[in-house]
Amino acid sequence: MDFDELLALRPALERRLRADFATERRRVPPVFREHVASLEEFTLRGGKRFRALLLLGGYWIASGKDPTPALPAAAALEHFQSWMLIHDDIIDHAETRRSGPTIHRIYEGRHRERSKLGPAPEYGVGMGITAGDLEEPFTVSGLLDAPGTDARRLAALREYARMTRETAYGQLLDIENGARPVDAVRESDVLQVHRLKSAIYTVASPLRIGAMLGGSGPALLDDLEAIGIDFGIAFQLRDDVLGAGFDSEKMGKSANDLQEGKRTLLVVRAWATADAEGRSRLTAVLGRADADPASVDAAREVIRSTGSLEYSERKIAQLSRRARQRIARSRGLRADARALLNEVGDRLLYRSV
Repeated sequence: MDFDELLALRPALERRLRADFATERRRVPPVFREHVASLEEFTLRGGKRFRALLLLGGYWIASGKDPTPALPAAAALEHFQSWMLIHDDIIDHAETRRSGPTIHRIYEGRHRERSKLGPAPEYGVGMGITAGDLEEPFTVSGLLDAPGTDARRLAALREYARMTRETAYGQLLDIENGARPVDAVRESDVLQVHRLKSAIYTVASPLRIGAMLGGSGPALLDDLEAIGIDFGIAFQLRDDVLGAGFDSEKMGKSANDLQEGKRTLLVVRAWATADAEGRSRLTAVLGRADADPASVDAAREVIRSTGSLEYSERKIAQLSRRARQRIARSRGLRADARALLNEVGDRLLYRSV
């Protein structure tokens, strides 16, 4: 199985997600159906479904069998992604997500349209948090509906619990880093956020949950963990490069991380090696949404001239190389499974999903 064959399962995955929401609408009293519909619209707006596809890939890697039976668990990860995004958008004060308004802004708008009492923004945040909470049980239900023995489902649920906990720790550290001066944030802090907040829930745990449902043994799970962590951190470092505006036209990502003040490896390394003028140029942009394009370009040049961009690229290459070496050494991977994991690495680093 190659990645294109996994992509061919996306229509079936979308049908499963629709079925999940249809079942919930039938189950709940009419007063709650609008909220279920809001979650459905948000979840079905789009997205690459990468985590779900990796779960299906993990199932195939472990079992060698058609991963279609694992679709309930794959859909579960999309529900997880939705409730995480809903809460992230509140934390980030985001206005839009996937070409539409964020959930908390939808509820804020309804408050105004329906002349409800109290401040509309507070209502939107409260309803948004709760709507995110409402989607989380879809994840557990999907894993309970997954194929295999009770022992395999229990293992998958335990991995889901680990994934959720580690992601939350990563988010806590990310928020904490953003509240500290740039010179107080270390490279290890940045990489720890990437490991917890991105690598585990984007790559390692989806592969491992799928493999657990497919009957994987401990050695293969250890390999998937190491491969997933390295590819996942490299993926986030690439995202940071794109988010700072480097290669953004080629990769289709806007450059706004600098103005949002994100403590990326690019920024931390550049600050550590820049002179006073370079730091002044960075300060003029970091966390300043109103920074003009010329100032943003000047800050970007500081990142380039200090060697910080090159350093991130070397780190990406190093992590990718180590992951591929682990793939090559693994005794639990078939040749076709090795090929799929190498393709996963390519898709992550070059965004060709």
